[in-house]
Amino acid sequence: MKIATIIARSLLGLIFVVFGLNMFLNFIPMPPLPEGPARDFMTALFVSHYLYIVGAFQVAGGALLLIGRKVPLGLTLLGPVIVNIVSFHALMAPSGLPMAIVVSSLALFLLWRYRENFIGLVNGASLSPIHTVAKSSSAGA
Repeated sequence: MKIATIIARSLLGLIFVVFGLNMFLNFIPMPPLPEGPARDFMTALFVSHYLYIVGAFQVAGGALLLIGRKVPLGLTLLGPVIVNIVSFHALMAPSGLPMAIVVSSLALFLLWRYRENFIGLVNGASLSPIHTVAKSSSAGA
């Protein structure tokens, strides 16, 4: 299972470093934009330069996965990007959905393998900061 984790981590990291750097360096030509809402959405991202921010998150998250250090942080940076990729292809450009499913499957596998780093997000859900403050102030009284 360790080898599968290394392969998934390296593959996902490589995908995001390459495509993230492509947002800045344009070494892979862009295919023509599809008609309809997908074209409008991509045009808005290009014109507003929002793609540079997305590209920076892709490069940072992908590099962390490739290096193998701070993998949970890399997955956290890439999570919202992956959700947007899947949403874009599911709702506006279904031709890219198979690759989006592969990327999200790799990310979900890595989330499962590094689940001990994320368990605090779900285990401590019943203790809110308000309850913690109330308990500590009543203990001192």
